[in-house]
Amino acid sequence: MTDCHPNSLFGMGNPLLDIIAVVDKDLLDKYTLKANDVILAEDKHKALFDELVKKFKVEYHAGGATQNSIKVAQWMIQEPHNVGTFFGCIGKDKFGEILKQKAEEAHIDAHYYEQDEEPTGTCAACITGDNRSLVANLAAANCYKKDKHLDLEENWKLVEKAKVYYIAGFFLTVSLESILKVAKHASENNKLFCLNLSAPFISQFFKDNLMQVMPYVDVLFGNETEAATFAKEQDFETKDIKEIAKKAQALPKVNTKRQRIVVLTQGKEETVMALGDKIDTFPVLKIDPKDIVDTNGAGDAFVGGFLSELVQEKPLDQCVKAAHYSANVIIRRVGCTFPEKPDFN
Repeated sequence: MTDCHPNSLFGMGNPLLDIIAVVDKDLLDKYTLKANDVILAEDKHKALFDELVKKFKVEYHAGGATQNSIKVAQWMIQEPHNVGTFFGCIGKDKFGEILKQKAEEAHIDAHYYEQDEEPTGTCAACITGDNRSLVANLAAANCYKKDKHLDLEENWKLVEKAKVYYIAGFFLTVSLESILKVAKHASENNKLFCLNLSAPFISQFFKDNLMQVMPYVDVLFGNETEAATFAKEQDFETKDIKEIAKKAQALPKVNTKRQRIVVLTQGKEETVMALGDKIDTFPVLKIDPKDIVDTNGAGDAFVGGFLSELVQEKPLDQCVKAAHYSANVIIRRVGCTFPEKPDFN
């Protein structure tokens, strides 16, 4: 049993149904996809979703980066249920019903804004070896509205109950005003606001939105490719991941009561953490490449593990340990799925 209360961890993002398939290089080439990337679907990708279902063996899993992380955190915590709250937008359709059911099974308190103009969003996860190329068709997820959902009294009360907030950078393309409202609330009340760089395209094409939120960020997550792109876009003039972490840590911050923590992962290489002038590195858990089934969701699981300890006010090295454990479990399985109970202490 933890010292957590229901709704103490809040997440908001794009709820998507993942359509996962092991594919070949020809498919990647046909749709000009990089082996390891995350992009938003364009018109040329519309046929990809149909082709996956017709030609490959697909699995459907509830996804969306933030929602994955909140579910993994809840799985790590186990009891009480509903420690994690999640907000996002879905359609009134079959896929939407699946997402609601999966959220309930994962014991998270999901409150979706449901609308019928757009169908529930999907994400094609094209797996080749230990790479994953993600193509997200946001659809309904892109329709989240602050005034129609976040501002409603019963919903905002849930936001106020939380002490740790997590939003993946992907949501910067959807509702900047929603993110800023939550980020400012966290900052004004000395609570923890966490953000993920999420994908290189966020740092490149949504730079202004990202930098409007950055002054409120207490914990910044990212992987090595995202960090490199961020550094380039911010003119950090370094490719050294430790230097990038330091410089991101030192960016202006509104709530000066807390120093920003920057946590950067590098796949099988060590994880780098910057806090103040200090840089720590943490080796990841060893895994036989034969045991890696699907790296889709590894980053989300890392964050989920980290948040599960952060919300319990555990030391940072324990947060990283839990993050490495969660990621190690998830890469042995298809999608961001996990066994019934964790084996972590």
